[in-house]
Amino acid sequence: MAGRIEEADVLVLGAGIVGVSIATHLQMRGRQTILVDRGGPGEGTSFGNAGLIQREAVFPHLFPRDLGELLRYALNLKTEAHYSATMLPHLLGPFLRYWYHSETGRYLAISRDYARLIAHCVEDHLALAKLAGAEDILRPGGWTMAHRDQRSFARTLKEAEAARREFGVDYDVWCGNELAAAEPHLAPGLAGGLHWTQPVAVLDPHALTLAYTAYFKSLGGRVERADARRLQRGGPGWEVADETAMLRGRDAVVALGAWSTEVTKPLGYDPPMFVKRGYHMHYRPDGNAGLNHPVFDVSHGYMLAPMRRGIRLTTGAEFAHRDAPPTPVQLARVEPLARGLMPDLGRRLDPEPWLGSRPCTPDMLPIIGPAPGQGGLWFGFGHGHQGLTLGPTTGRMLAAMMTGEEPFTDPAAFRPDRF
Repeated sequence: MAGRIEEADVLVLGAGIVGVSIATHLQMRGRQTILVDRGGPGEGTSFGNAGLIQREAVFPHLFPRDLGELLRYALNLKTEAHYSATMLPHLLGPFLRYWYHSETGRYLAISRDYARLIAHCVEDHLALAKLAGAEDILRPGGWTMAHRDQRSFARTLKEAEAARREFGVDYDVWCGNELAAAEPHLAPGLAGGLHWTQPVAVLDPHALTLAYTAYFKSLGGRVERADARRLQRGGPGWEVADETAMLRGRDAVVALGAWSTEVTKPLGYDPPMFVKRGYHMHYRPDGNAGLNHPVFDVSHGYMLAPMRRGIRLTTGAEFAHRDAPPTPVQLARVEPLARGLMPDLGRRLDPEPWLGSRPCTPDMLPIIGPAPGQGGLWFGFGHGHQGLTLGPTTGRMLAAMMTGEEPFTDPAAFRPDRF
């Protein structure tokens, strides 16, 4: 084994927004921390998303239970979801659990636990962004659900009323003319929009992760390139070794998103996670066209989000093998619809669609806390669609647990040993 030895209090495995946030909160509490990843910070799944800190997302994505809707998904007729037939044997177990947890009573209990994290997401991001000098990357003002028909509009309003009543989420209701005034470059004739007022848009998610990383380093934290899958017991703690260095820590945190189980399985922890893949593409609008807020097409499950690079079109979920080659299906389906919604969307800016993998659990809750049967090992992964939203909140919670502080809310619902 070649080279240097680097020692720290904690090794944090994974330099996405969740891992960076955990490492930063540990460093802020005086725990000398090394952030470990094969790639650069924010270059994985955190690079591509709709760029929203979703204070309104108190109801996690549930498994459909309506038979008609299930049939449309089964026939691959829905633009917001697509599956590969080769994945079905692998998805059967997690999907049965997902369906079970989506029963109304269980789902409402899960939502109450989920909302206890979501309630803190904006303030936690704003606090970290201020310390990191990254406030210019954030744009308050919320985002909009655009409706093409009154029936879906009424259904969304009913759900929004429940979110406001139960969890203090706020929103404005726009009729068709009000939506047209707020977003003049959308196509005319839309039924209306529900505008969530509390969320914050991120104009460049990668730049935000890099800013948090720079702040972490300014506090004395270190970033190392290494293969986190090499994690093993070493002396009184944990170590990651390759041909150039030995990284050692008394504690270790697995925050590798969809890749986390590659580290946990050899250690005896194999949660029933599954992956939702998603794509994005950037566009340069024609003339002076643009969007004032991110806009979600409720009927077709894609989002148009104004970013520094241009308008980012994000797709729904693809159920495929995590490392399978990209497929053109979802972007090909929604791009014509997006051009219908925003006629001046313009030309593509990226040579190829970006592809990322979201780590999902069947009970829709992230995995946060001490690893079962492994002293000094901690987990922070499984955030599904809300890794960006919950990064700093997860970091604050897990760092408190690891340093003996009282967490801001009871972490029991997120404990790893529930699986």
